[in-house]
Amino acid sequence: MLSTFTLLTLGSTAFRLGLNRGLKTKTDYRISVPQILVGALIVLAGLPDILKPIPYPLPLSLTLGFFLPDLLLRRVTQ
Repeated sequence: MLSTFTLLTLGSTAFRLGLNRGLKTKTDYRISVPQILVGALIVLAGLPDILKPIPYPLPLSLTLGFFLPDLLLRRVTQ
């Protein structure tokens, strides 16, 4: 049985990859976020509520899932 954290991460990763594929086929546009910003958002989502400098509404599992393709795949612009 998979944990809730794993299911949310896999679900949000699948949503993000599906969104990228749909945008690529219809408009030839890709969503990409710089890796530095992704790292900062994941650290911000992982902090306890008392230590967060700004409120961040998404849990760590969703944040990791949304930005996992940006961390794993490097896109080269031409």
